Amino acid sequence: MSRSHEEVEATLHTAKVKPEELRGTVQCLTFSDRFTSGDFHLMELDDTLCKQIEAGDSLVIRGDKTDHAVLCSQDKTYDLKIADTSNLLLFIPGCKSAEQLPADQQPLTVLHCEIAGFSNHYWELRQCRPKLKKLKKLLKENTYDGSENERDNSQDSPLYTKDDLLDQIQASNEELMDNLKLIHACNIKGFWRLLDFDYEMKLLTHITQLVDSESWSFSRVPLNVCLQELRPLEPEEMIKHCLNCYGQSFDDDGEECFALDEDKICRATALMLLQNAVKFNLAEFQDVWQQSVPEGMITRLDQLKGLALVDRASRPETIFLLKAEDLPEDTQERFNSLFGMRERWTEADIAPYIQELCGEKQTIGALLTKYARSSLQNGVKFFNSRRPLS
Repeated sequence: MSRSHEEVEATLHTAKVKPEELRGTVQCLTFSDRFTSGDFHLMELDDTLCKQIEAGDSLVIRGDKTDHAVLCSQDKTYDLKIADTSNLLLFIPGCKSAEQLPADQQPLTVLHCEIAGFSNHYWELRQCRPKLKKLKKLLKENTYDGSENERDNSQDSPLYTKDDLLDQIQASNEELMDNLKLIHACNIKGFWRLLDFDYEMKLLTHITQLVDSESWSFSRVPLNVCLQELRPLEPEEMIKHCLNCYGQSFDDDGEECFALDEDKICRATALMLLQNAVKFNLAEFQDVWQQSVPEGMITRLDQLKGLALVDRASRPETIFLLKAEDLPEDTQERFNSLFGMRERWTEADIAPYIQELCGEKQTIGALLTKYARSSLQNGVKFFNSRRPLS
């Protein structure tokens, strides 16, 4: 039932409210004939996401049936959680807020708005880490080890475009592309592929041997000459991909060159040595490692953060492969896994394996305070699990 001007004025008089103290627009609410509580869902967005929506960008909910749903913008991932409220939230199309009404006093105007629905909860967003562990698992189903070894295996081993990956990976577009670069994935004929590690090392060896034979500096490898010399051995796109993985492109008087990254090359060489051994005598490993890298490069244990772990308590001291990417993505599960393999850790040892778990403004120290217990032994601070491990 619509209210008239007279009814509005009578209501204000009964409430002892002077019309001149209010804005001149009155909005009368009634329930719609199609009133429902199940057809609408509310989502709370921050200013950044609101502006993206207003600019025409999309927000996508991603996740399989067994996954906890996440919301993805172009560059960030958010956890979706239901927040209950004791206040009834009404959906009123056409209803205007105070900021949308004229600021100056107008003659009394009555607007009639219909309540289309209501809710007592809404979706709350919290920025989270993208869930990328599945990415490498998918790409490992069909690694690339050279054109001569390719075969028609489309039925047995699937290939994935970027859109295919976005359908299965809970990450934003930018986060996915950043991680594809991080794991050295390569776009081959429109499909994203991981190079077989032995093939990747073969490409890297070709490049470092050429640098040695030409007496080039590792800080300046000319791209065109490199491609020309190695073209008989490997496709140009594979050589350039390897240079991008292990170096940084720069322009030198109009000529594209690459500066090879010593840490990345030493790290890859260590992975090659460690991947087939359960444990390695530390002293022997360091000797073999130094002999295996290109001449002029220096190996250091800090190059192996998040890749290998040194056991200083064993006699002789040993080193073994432990990749951060192989650990659980869930924070509590990762701490359980780490404390399951070693009862106590120094901060220096555990930091590379929990660094990525830190939130946007969270420190490693804060994370350890929450999930670990500290103790001092002979002046050295150690961390062990806060909860009993089964």
